[in-house]
Amino acid sequence: MRCPFCNFEELKVTDSRNVAEANAVRRRRECLKCLKRFTTFETIDLAIQVHKRDGRYEDFQLDKLIKGLDAACRHTRISHEQVRALAYKISSDLMESQIREIETTKLGEIVMSHLQTMDTIAYVRFACVYRRFKDVDELKDAIENITTT
Repeated sequence: MRCPFCNFEELKVTDSRNVAEANAVRRRRECLKCLKRFTTFETIDLAIQVHKRDGRYEDFQLDKLIKGLDAACRHTRISHEQVRALAYKISSDLMESQIREIETTKLGEIVMSHLQTMDTIAYVRFACVYRRFKDVDELKDAIENITTT
């Protein structure tokens, strides 16, 4: 690792703390050359491949999941902290299942099942993007399925 300010390679760790909800370690580091401090987070690298609809494979990215959840949950009663906790729970569940590959359709269904219990509006927003509704009738059907369940 290099200092983000001066690019020097020798750093000193001044503080380490576990971040329980993120399954990570937070470290304060100090550059031995410019003496500036910065924070890093060490997380487990998920070796899960996401099989996309177009046939490509992509590494599972927690940040991408958080961004998608944030977009769906914006202006709802779900806070950013709850979004992060949900993303960490989903990634933790994936890790525990020890799968190496997951279809985007399966991942989307997992996310929607959680959102449906948390907030209907967030669920519908996520479903609109994930299911790629072609018209208003498909959206109406999805909303009717929520209200009948």
